[in-house]
Amino acid sequence: MTERRSVLTGVGAYLPARVLTNAELSKMVDTSDDWIVERTGIRERRIAADNEKTSDLAIEASKRALTRAGLSADDIDLIIVATATPDLTFPATAARVQAALGVTRGAAFDMQAVCSGFIYALTTADNFLRLGQAERALVIGAETFSRILDWTDRGTCVLFGDGAGAIVLEARSREEAGDRGVLSTFLRSDGRDHDLLYVDGGPSQTKTVGHLRMEGREVFKRAVEHISGAMVEACKRADIPVADVDWFVPHQANQRILNGVAKRLNIPAEKVISTVAWHGNTSAASVPLALDAAVQDGRIKPGHLVLLEAMGGGLTWGAALVRL
Repeated sequence: MTERRSVLTGVGAYLPARVLTNAELSKMVDTSDDWIVERTGIRERRIAADNEKTSDLAIEASKRALTRAGLSADDIDLIIVATATPDLTFPATAARVQAALGVTRGAAFDMQAVCSGFIYALTTADNFLRLGQAERALVIGAETFSRILDWTDRGTCVLFGDGAGAIVLEARSREEAGDRGVLSTFLRSDGRDHDLLYVDGGPSQTKTVGHLRMEGREVFKRAVEHISGAMVEACKRADIPVADVDWFVPHQANQRILNGVAKRLNIPAEKVISTVAWHGNTSAASVPLALDAAVQDGRIKPGHLVLLEAMGGGLTWGAALVRL
């Protein structure tokens, strides 16, 4: 079989219209704009409307990604939605996206790795395409985390927001791809740390949805270590030094984590894409949201080498090295 590579041909994003500022939050819980910015770098986040579902956000982001890739629904034969906040327990949110877009072939399913979900979904789609099991994939990260927040817990409710981002991956022969495409991926998890970041509800255990709970200090320590290691490993697998990467697009969890990883790997701050101030932690949506922002404003250009990374509940973490 001809060797194939997954090439990123389109990216899109969508944020709900409702903006929730730190000033508004300070009227809801014991916090302040200064406290939130100093500890997280977050200034505002978006909140889905009552009638907006995770699938609605995913659909809008997907439409924009398809338009920028110059494709239609008829061209897609794989949809993977990374989400920890699905519309329903089942069917998959991806099935709803598939129907709404008018995709009538191939497979559609959800990926659950919380904040690492987009990296896991991208890796899965890349494997499908490289093995010839699909030709063009929509890889989506979409979340409505506002639905599972405890709005009396200032340690978590100030961090998260809603949003969606999507990319289109197309299978190309190595000759057609040239030096473009997904060059390497790296995934890891450690279930022993499952209780550091979790939701205290679920259909099997509690018969409820539950709320997000987090041990912030412990998550921070592991995030810097695990994310740095994943980035180094992804570069090693592609035989490319970290210093040769043009742009770093991290999971937008907390500006202090972004700074900590950059310092650990001696990455100049100006090479790190940061959008966390304007939408907070959107879990699986945050990496494609940041990628879209940097592509649309012209910082990331065709030919640039981009390293994507994330860590989330599980604990899960991973990285992907892509040349656009």
